[in-house]
Amino acid sequence: MNPQRREFLNPFSSAYGIIKGHNGYIDVESKKANDMMTKGEATVLLVDDEKHIAEVGQELLEALGYKTRVATNGQDAIKIFQEHKDNIDFVLLDMLMPKMGGKEVFLKLKEIDPDVKVLLSSGYSLDGEAQELMDMGCAGFIQKPFRLKDLTRVLAQILG
Repeated sequence: MNPQRREFLNPFSSAYGIIKGHNGYIDVESKKANDMMTKGEATVLLVDDEKHIAEVGQELLEALGYKTRVATNGQDAIKIFQEHKDNIDFVLLDMLMPKMGGKEVFLKLKEIDPDVKVLLSSGYSLDGEAQELMDMGCAGFIQKPFRLKDLTRVLAQILG
């Protein structure tokens, strides 16, 4: 895939994941990308149990200039964070995962580093457990599927 085009897939991340999962192809172009994009220079730990979302998220973050480490479950996220915490600027954490959900991962990350910056991500609205985690010190919340400009804005707020 053309690297200049992959950064525009996020508004279609669900469709893209489904199509890619069936060995299909999708090609999207945008003429307004520079108006809504700022380049990042931080390192992010992306945690999502859905493989296609993790792949699309990694491509998107890297297209924005972020170095990205990926964990597909809570246990791996904690292990990666423990080993690389000095080089991870923030964690993009899915709320709902099997075995170890977002809340448990968040609490363990806070034990490792009380100053960890965590951006919660969920297909559900900001209520219940997500709101509880925000009250406990999460840096932000973004609802899936998120748009490129929304992700760029939230990351600029967290890292700025």
